[in-house]
Amino acid sequence: MQLRHEIKHEISYSDMLALRHRLRAAAYPDPHAVDGKYLIRSLYFDNLSDKALMEKINGVSRREKFRIRYYNGDTSVIHLEKKSKIGSLGSKQSAPLTSAQAQSIVDGDIDRMPEWGHPLIRELYTKMRTQGLAPKTIVDYTREPFIFPAGNVRVTLDYNIRSGMRCTDFLDPGCVTVPASDSIILEVKWDGFLPDIIRDAVHLTDTREGAFSKYAVCRIYG
Repeated sequence: MQLRHEIKHEISYSDMLALRHRLRAAAYPDPHAVDGKYLIRSLYFDNLSDKALMEKINGVSRREKFRIRYYNGDTSVIHLEKKSKIGSLGSKQSAPLTSAQAQSIVDGDIDRMPEWGHPLIRELYTKMRTQGLAPKTIVDYTREPFIFPAGNVRVTLDYNIRSGMRCTDFLDPGCVTVPASDSIILEVKWDGFLPDIIRDAVHLTDTREGAFSKYAVCRIYG
């Protein structure tokens, strides 16, 4: 499991404008972005006692969460992801899903999941059976990503965070999402070191590292 350093800052709109200008000069655009950004739709999982949510709220050092995600409305490329955190370090495991497989999980038709071949899918299946994990809410947002090869750095600006409330059919384009937060989030991720050029580019004097969770804010409606 590859652990990466991760920090988050909740920033102002003027901060975002300044950072966007600096990052365009210091880093590189993500080649998968369209006009410098993309739209992300995720479906997060939790159990009846809201284990993932409460561990985040309570600041539990070692925690994990599962989600299914696609980008820019393109359901031909869907991934199951498991995010793990150990203190300020994080890792992500991923497995591809077809739209039919993703829809089966959404519908609770999971008996054939162990046959789909990927260990991460089997892990989700096991935890759905034994821990009661189930689709909980949709999280939509806009992301502006920047990359830098040295240190395998990825910097993102996330905003326009929207919640699916109690809707979990995230493949349905008619599923309505509503604004959940007007926050703007700076995320910086890197491997062994953070190059000075990026450290300087993302430096802000009026902010401090936080623990903002898009999933948590999108649970405000239940």
